[in-house]
Amino acid sequence: MFNHTTIIMNKILETYKGFEDVKELVDVGGGIGTAISIITSKYPTIKGINFDLLHVIERAPAFPGVEHLGSDMFKCVPKGEAIFMKWILHDWSDEYCLKLLKNCYDSLPSDGKLIVIEAILPEAAEKDVAARGLCQIDLFMMTQYPRGKERTDKEFEALAIKLLE
Repeated sequence: MFNHTTIIMNKILETYKGFEDVKELVDVGGGIGTAISIITSKYPTIKGINFDLLHVIERAPAFPGVEHLGSDMFKCVPKGEAIFMKWILHDWSDEYCLKLLKNCYDSLPSDGKLIVIEAILPEAAEKDVAARGLCQIDLFMMTQYPRGKERTDKEFEALAIKLLE
């Protein structure tokens, strides 16, 4: 995932400017810290918190401006001005996603933001290569992560509505 993360994060940072005003960013499910280290290298004023399971972060190298914290995201998420998640929600059922999103919501200030990077499935069947690739990833998620799945815009919107109920 290191190489995929590097490619994707560099592309995201070319266009997404939402990190410019962030002072503290928590990367939930950040693995060994690749994504947060790429973000903090572009935005050195950000205090980065790489959050994952303890056995994962024990292998994480030191990065300037990044603190590694280990715990269970379904129990709690560290407080931060902004929370970042890349390719996390697709691993989990709606029930687990709601639990995680609630923990994120509870850890953000009232003006905080949650930044989520996920693939978005098309609502209707499409024949282009990208859409077919996403459908193949969805099948992979179903076989490798029984609770996981890729989601459409409407499915993500439904999660957000349930979260706020």
